[in-house]
Amino acid sequence: MKLALFVILGMVAMVLARPDTVLDIDLEDILMDQDIADDSTITGSYSWTDPDGNQHFVKYVADDDGYRVLESNVVPATADGVRANGEQGSFVSLEDLDDDK
Repeated sequence: MKLALFVILGMVAMVLARPDTVLDIDLEDILMDQDIADDSTITGSYSWTDPDGNQHFVKYVADDDGYRVLESNVVPATADGVRANGEQGSFVSLEDLDDDK
C-alpha cells in the first residue's frame, strides 16, 4: 500500500510541476494494478488519462534490486535514445549508503 501511495503522490507531483497544466484530473481516470509474489517481489502498472485525453502508463517491478521502470510512455529516453527497460538500475537511498559505513 505504501508503494501505491508513493506512486499516486509522484503522479500528482508530475502534474503540479507542469506550469501550463490546470489541475483537472479525475481520480477515476487513474488505474493501478499490483501483484506481490511469495518472494515479496512487487510487479505492477499504473495509468492515467490527462486533461487533454492522452493516456499514459508505467509498468514497474520492485524487488531486492529496488524499484525499476520496465516500460512506460512517460519516461523520457536518455540523450542516447535509451528507454527504460528494467536494466537501468535502481535508485539508491541515503539509508543504504549509511548502512555501508
